[in-house]
Amino acid sequence: MKKIVLFTALLCVALSAGAQATPWTLQDCTNYALDHSLTVQKSALQVNQREIDLGTARARLLPGVSANASQNFSFGRGLTADNTYANTNTTNTGLSLGADMTLFNGLRNKNNIELGKLNLQAATRDLEKARDDIRVAVAKAYVQILYNEEILAVARRQVEIDSLQVVRLEAMRDNGKAAEAEVARQAATLAQSRLTAVQASNNLHIALLDMTQLLELPSPEGFAVASPVHQEPELPLTSPEAIYEEAIGIKPAVKAEETRLAYAERNIALAKGGYMPTLSLSGGLGTNYYTSSGYPHAAFFTQLSNNFSQYVGLSLSIPIFSRMSNRNQVRSAKVSYQVQQVQLDQTKKQLYKEIQQAWYNAVAAHEKFKSSLEAEKAAAQSLTLVQAKYENGKATITEFNESKTQYLKAASDLAQARCEALYQAGLIDFYRGKEIQL
Repeated sequence: MKKIVLFTALLCVALSAGAQATPWTLQDCTNYALDHSLTVQKSALQVNQREIDLGTARARLLPGVSANASQNFSFGRGLTADNTYANTNTTNTGLSLGADMTLFNGLRNKNNIELGKLNLQAATRDLEKARDDIRVAVAKAYVQILYNEEILAVARRQVEIDSLQVVRLEAMRDNGKAAEAEVARQAATLAQSRLTAVQASNNLHIALLDMTQLLELPSPEGFAVASPVHQEPELPLTSPEAIYEEAIGIKPAVKAEETRLAYAERNIALAKGGYMPTLSLSGGLGTNYYTSSGYPHAAFFTQLSNNFSQYVGLSLSIPIFSRMSNRNQVRSAKVSYQVQQVQLDQTKKQLYKEIQQAWYNAVAAHEKFKSSLEAEKAAAQSLTLVQAKYENGKATITEFNESKTQYLKAASDLAQARCEALYQAGLIDFYRGKEIQL
């Protein structure tokens, strides 16, 4: 029975460890980051706030209704109904219900509603931009992990090769075919290779930590990414100008600034409304109850009925001189519109620069990948030949180490070039409105 319980416990631990080590694809990382990013959540709350602001602007079209009740007590000498002064105690109870509604205020209510809609659109675009930024950041962190994994694999191959050579030289030394100095040099080379592997492992841990922090995960323990199938990066065929024409119509950063430009234009109309008159409608009901000590008074409900009154009124306010306030508000709104025009142009130019850089980086990365691929093949062939010569005693340990170092450097360069080319190609697709694929 104890063996069964122990086996079950070990099985659960193994399954738990296996579940934690399940590698995350790029899509998994992106989806999780979009759901848990605090930046995205903050932008989503801004959208909710703009929805509330729009509802408030629309509610200003409705009439305002209020009810009032008052109770006053008066003590001491006062004027009586007979127009004489006497010491009396009086009470006065007032009840009223009133409503008011703006009929016209220079279209300010309408313009405020339109401004609320534009604010909501801008906030929605900002949310989309925040999500795009997360996608790019996750892809970049993902590529960094892949690169560090490849560098670590190269470093471990180096340790493996150097370890085998140390063992080989030790055997040759024991047989009198190698000097102690050769063994010491190779042991030093092995120690340096192990140090390189440790550094590569640390770099991988840092990359994993950066990704888990981006995903808002509590710890990088048990986190791993899935290695995509190695494919040759494609050379971008579309020109930067054509990519820009696609991007300018879909990227949320540009759409947000265009919306803010429309907001600034509408704000000018809102400011001009200050020159126009305001017409308001009001109406209400009211009654009161009054008593004075020493004098007869009607009953409470009788007075409320007798004193019941109604009123309806129109109020017209015409601005004549506002100490230049309206004029300056219009001028300020026009300046804000010009500033937003400049901001929109800057955003478009920044987008074009980013696309240009990404395009040229993609071309350069593709060429670097092709060259690195050829260099890695040549270095691998050279290492194979030199290793065969060295094992047959026709090459020195120095020649072997130099060939090995050249191969490992070529392998590292190839790993870096492949990851960079895949990322830059994915970035080009991203600017065209596609998902980043590696």
